[in-house]
Amino acid sequence: MKLLVVMITLTLLASACVADLPTTTPPDTVVTSSSTGEIPVPPYAPLPSDSKLEQAKVFIEESDLLIRESYPVQIALSIVGNLPTPCHQLRVRVGEPDAANNIILEAYSVSEPNAMCIQVLHPFSEIIEMGTFPSGHYTVWLNGTQVGEFDS
Repeated sequence: MKLLVVMITLTLLASACVADLPTTTPPDTVVTSSSTGEIPVPPYAPLPSDSKLEQAKVFIEESDLLIRESYPVQIALSIVGNLPTPCHQLRVRVGEPDAANNIILEAYSVSEPNAMCIQVLHPFSEIIEMGTFPSGHYTVWLNGTQVGEFDS
């Protein structure tokens, strides 16, 4: 009897260690996407309703230009800093390149004018997608400070 119990226990343990078979989609199954094709608006993008809000500055601690190795080259800007209060929301306006290929970004914050909020800095970290650019040498500026240069 002991031998039977040991054999059943070993069989159960051995079968528990076997990996499940991978599930595959049959080749005739239609795969659909739920995407609407619209590009989502980033949370830091300026909104038309911002005109009713109070604008304040942000405190930039660190900014790095990200140059992705792709074709065409994709550019982004990493920003780390603080908002004046937790009630403030980050906004970043990305300008088009000017005649000298300067790309001007303006980072600021907005909040409800009469909102009661604790007076403590609120940290943020955001990656600003800037997109792709025609061939040329570009200089990126954030709030009047040069962040970096890149060739496209």
